[in-house]
Amino acid sequence: MDRSFIPQALRRLAGDERGLASIEFALTVGFIVIAMLNTVDIAKYLHQRMQVENATQMGAQAAYEACDTSVLPATTKCTGLSSAVSTAIQSTSLGTAIQLKSGSPAEGYYCLNGSNELVKVSEVSSKPADCSAVGSASVEPGDYIKVETSYTFKPIFPGISVGGMLPSTITASAMMRMQ
Repeated sequence: MDRSFIPQALRRLAGDERGLASIEFALTVGFIVIAMLNTVDIAKYLHQRMQVENATQMGAQAAYEACDTSVLPATTKCTGLSSAVSTAIQSTSLGTAIQLKSGSPAEGYYCLNGSNELVKVSEVSSKPADCSAVGSASVEPGDYIKVETSYTFKPIFPGISVGGMLPSTITASAMMRMQ
């Protein structure tokens, strides 16, 4: 076998540019596909998170609408409370996959603190006379109901996209003043 053939063949291959565009196309398309898969999973996560937050707010509003606010506390005196809240939170396209967290809906007396944040000052079993616990003795506490929900997120492309690194449980909470 003539060994001079090998260097000559290598020189011919080194100068050959046929198929180069195909290789560049394959590499470029691969990166574009991975970017698209990431976009799809992140968009799905954000959409479902918005639906969970919306459903939770709808649950709090349903509590207000279903219960007579002149007869409080709603958690003990409103017979349709749980049913109304459950129906409301499951009214999005996520349906029954959205679940009420344990202990929800919950009710209590809240006051605004110096930073304008709601702070729970008492359970509904004993209404405090004022908000002195947070430094506002001249203000009466409000009766609020709190709805908390959770949903399990499942990415479409868990091994390929960053969707697998997003939190698998989406949680939300909403509060509604009952009085």
